[in-house]
Amino acid sequence: MGESAAVFRSAFRALGEFLRNPRLSSFYRTQPRYLEDQPPFLNAAVSGRTLLDPRQLLAAVQSIESAHGRNRSREVFKGPRTLDIDILLYGDAILSYPELVVPHPGLQERLFALVPLLELAPDLADPRTGRPFRDLAAELPDQGIYLEVEAGL
Repeated sequence: MGESAAVFRSAFRALGEFLRNPRLSSFYRTQPRYLEDQPPFLNAAVSGRTLLDPRQLLAAVQSIESAHGRNRSREVFKGPRTLDIDILLYGDAILSYPELVVPHPGLQERLFALVPLLELAPDLADPRTGRPFRDLAAELPDQGIYLEVEAGL
């Protein structure tokens, strides 16, 4: 919801407070997958290194979401929102906490996450299986993902 590209750029600057060498993918306009009766989403990926542990990182990204107007108690599950930051990977770690599962449990089925992620790191493999994410992405059906704004713009 709102001016998504501006929100992304602002969130990227905020992520830079605790990510070293942050990189931002291009922006991709994508069709909603789970709750289809809503406008398209804008998606991107960010990579970087952090000294925060996974739970600290989750708290930090949720703080950024809140600062950009996200209120989980008022939104429809899988519906429109101002900003949604998912932790897709944390290095090669495999983690399972009540509040955080890494790799993200939906990553293998979501081109809206895989396409921007692979733009930043085309050789990444799933830490659970060792399968390259590019192979997993190639097996998925079209999900309506379109380049909106190239990286660096």
